[in-house]
Amino acid sequence: MKNIKLSYLLLLIVLSLLWLVADNVLTAPYQFFALRSSLVNYTGILAIGVMSFGMFLAIRPISIEPFLGGLDKSYRLHKWLGITALVLSVVHWLLVKAPKWLIGWGWMEKPVRKAATASGPSEPIPAIFQFFRSQRGLAEDLGEWAFYAVVALVVLALLKRFPYRYFFKTHRLLAVVYLVLVFHSLVLMKTAYWSSPIGPLVAVLMLVGTLAAFVSLFRRVGHTRRAVGVIEQLVHHRDNRVLGVEIKLKDSWSGHAAGQFAFVTFDPSEGPHPFTISSSWHNDGKLRFHIKGIGDYTATLPKTLKVGDLVKVEGPYGTFNFRGNQPRQIWVAGGIGITPFIARMQARERHPETRSIDLFYSTSAPDQGFIDKLQQLAKRANVQLHVLVSGKDGRLTADGLCQMVPEWQSASVWFCGPAGFGQSLRQDLLARGLAGEDFHQELFDMR
Repeated sequence: MKNIKLSYLLLLIVLSLLWLVADNVLTAPYQFFALRSSLVNYTGILAIGVMSFGMFLAIRPISIEPFLGGLDKSYRLHKWLGITALVLSVVHWLLVKAPKWLIGWGWMEKPVRKAATASGPSEPIPAIFQFFRSQRGLAEDLGEWAFYAVVALVVLALLKRFPYRYFFKTHRLLAVVYLVLVFHSLVLMKTAYWSSPIGPLVAVLMLVGTLAAFVSLFRRVGHTRRAVGVIEQLVHHRDNRVLGVEIKLKDSWSGHAAGQFAFVTFDPSEGPHPFTISSSWHNDGKLRFHIKGIGDYTATLPKTLKVGDLVKVEGPYGTFNFRGNQPRQIWVAGGIGITPFIARMQARERHPETRSIDLFYSTSAPDQGFIDKLQQLAKRANVQLHVLVSGKDGRLTADGLCQMVPEWQSASVWFCGPAGFGQSLRQDLLARGLAGEDFHQELFDMR
């Protein structure tokens, strides 16, 4: 989380400082409309800057995954950028519209435009800026309509009740809206900014964002990491509503580390959904997923999926990789969050380690068959398994964890499960002295 916060703040701070260098807002005498003009430019620059970075993150760039802490953290940053762009866009729109409303209502006087003076020949204006001036009216009109589209699409993306299959389709429209806003920003950005560092920086951000927008529009996101497979086996654990899906890939797969996830498309009309891979890689072309029926779509999979169905898999992604120098690890799984630990235990079974592992599996819907298999795997992988049933044993707390693992201070903690559960456990363990970098959590929220 530290690096995504750093990236977010660094982008806003750098854009703000370079804008201050380019604008005379701090040195010019106060005039309301001059200040308003500067703030319109400022909010516009920040908005297109965060949109550009957000558009880049939307194409799932592998290169920055290690720095940001995995694709799940990248998507959290993408969400923050989207909310920030929404807020900045509203402020930008109000700065443009509100003074006009006040003048129309007679609450403010219209500014007097300065007459042009003949003070000798002026410097010729480059052709590109002459073109920009000729397009100002169009850019303003398109920008206003794009603003309304941004508000609608971002609000829909933030509504958890909005079905994923529709979100998947409508969210792609943001690429089109973004391209309109790039035109709006190019035409209306203050000419003087182009000769200052802020101009080239914004141009680079918009270029990167534009390329990413076209990647999205042409549906090339993750195309080099896709593989087609066929479902070989389906196992439905009814008591805990978990469906085991084994897939045999027909295309090449680069392999994956235990703890990583992939986007799986069972139904093209629904789009890809992220699921943790619950099998280690054995170079046999097989992947296994355990999918819990917790949503409208996943709840239907036991009835709709059949052996022999073709699926698309894209990945792997994520850095939930169990690396560290501590002599022991504590794994905490909440519900279907057990999947990365299953994969890791399979890897330990094939490649034994001496590191001590305690796995806490907390479930509110125990399935004895599933638990039996989990216990057998844990024994073969030399992992100490603790099964906690919520209705009987209560939720795992930091106190309970530290009592059951007295050597917890020499361990790193790896958590996968409900966000609230993880946040509470993290806060309590950090209060007891655990280092922040020793608590690893998958944020598994792609919206």
